[in-house]
Amino acid sequence: MKIGTLGAGEVAQAFAIHLLKAGHQVLLSNSRGPSSLEQLVSKLDKGARAVTMDEAAKAPIVVLAVPWPKVEEVLGKLPDWEGRILMDATNHFLLPSMELADLKGRVSSEIVSELAPSAKVVKAFNTLYASNLARDPKVGKGRRVIFISGDDGGAKGEVSVLLKGLGFAVIDLGSLSEGGRAQQVGNGLAGVDLVQFED
Repeated sequence: MKIGTLGAGEVAQAFAIHLLKAGHQVLLSNSRGPSSLEQLVSKLDKGARAVTMDEAAKAPIVVLAVPWPKVEEVLGKLPDWEGRILMDATNHFLLPSMELADLKGRVSSEIVSELAPSAKVVKAFNTLYASNLARDPKVGKGRRVIFISGDDGGAKGEVSVLLKGLGFAVIDLGSLSEGGRAQQVGNGLAGVDLVQFED
């Protein structure tokens, strides 16, 4: 499968490495353009390409992994999503202070969904530190847990199949309004690294 990334920082790179090991193609992009990613791509397995954000966004599944202050700008420049899946890996930190943006009680992924109205948004990855996401998803007889949430059951199903194929365990927390809030920074799941063991 072809997976795009909007942003090419630690989270996007960690996910890309797992995808490439499993034989997927990864289209990496950032706001500075493909030439700025040539060195990174040269270090990754075959199957990684540096592309524009427009091209990355045309993949069937796309990961949003840019700093929160850039989210509106990045999504605002992209063409219609036409029902493609947008995995939201963002947290609403302001830079460089790392204070949390005031969302007026809203859930960050619902804001992302409004900024990409024709995308099927699935929240994922934001509860794990990038260093933990980069580790082998298989831990002894267990698998590292990825929490997801979203309002489209089919999209969550596709994301679950993809993540399980990489070796992760997936726990569906429900809708963006409920599950997305549980995943949001400041709530109980933020920073939690769980392993699910087989019975």
